[in-house]
Amino acid sequence: MLLYAITDRSWLNGGSLAKQVEECITAGATFIQLREKNLSFSESVKTAVEIKAVTDRYKIPFVINDDVNVALKADADGVHIGQGDEDMGTVREKLGNDKIIGLSVHNAEEAKKAQEMGADYIGVGAVFSTATKTDAVPVPFDTLQDICRSVNIPVVAIGGISRDNILKLSGSGVDGVAVISAVFAQPDIGKATSELLRLSRQMVAGDKNKTLRVQK
Repeated sequence: MLLYAITDRSWLNGGSLAKQVEECITAGATFIQLREKNLSFSESVKTAVEIKAVTDRYKIPFVINDDVNVALKADADGVHIGQGDEDMGTVREKLGNDKIIGLSVHNAEEAKKAQEMGADYIGVGAVFSTATKTDAVPVPFDTLQDICRSVNIPVVAIGGISRDNILKLSGSGVDGVAVISAVFAQPDIGKATSELLRLSRQMVAGDKNKTLRVQK
């Protein structure tokens, strides 16, 4: 979960999303999520299949944001869902036990419930102000710490994370960061990715209070 990259077609500039994802992976991204809100079902499936061919080649986990049906059709490695999406039990029943399910949480109570319901990892955010979700209220640092201490599944921080603020998450207990514009909006995706991976490793390695978790 060190560097979890989430797609955004806003910065394609006529290029291929699959090629951008490959550039990101070869520079060090450790997990990929397809998050494209404005694509039709067929377009989402087509894009997911193209990206999965890349992630399979590099043996990188690949999940779909929200849409279980797209994940099934494209044979993605799993999904990431929010608190307002389908019930965790229903999603697990549809996907099966061999797929990854991530769940967004905002406090320790939601985190513990997610773990009890079988989530493989949780995402917490926004940890900083973000243009991706302008209505998101930043999660306080102490709440992030409480969440990390309350579970033994991986925790990834998301929201407004950049090379300039990532080290502010040191001591929180997170296992890594999820980023969008910090990678895909940059003129050199590879350079941005490798720098963020270096900083994420530094952030996690320097966390003296980190709770040891079971990595799935």
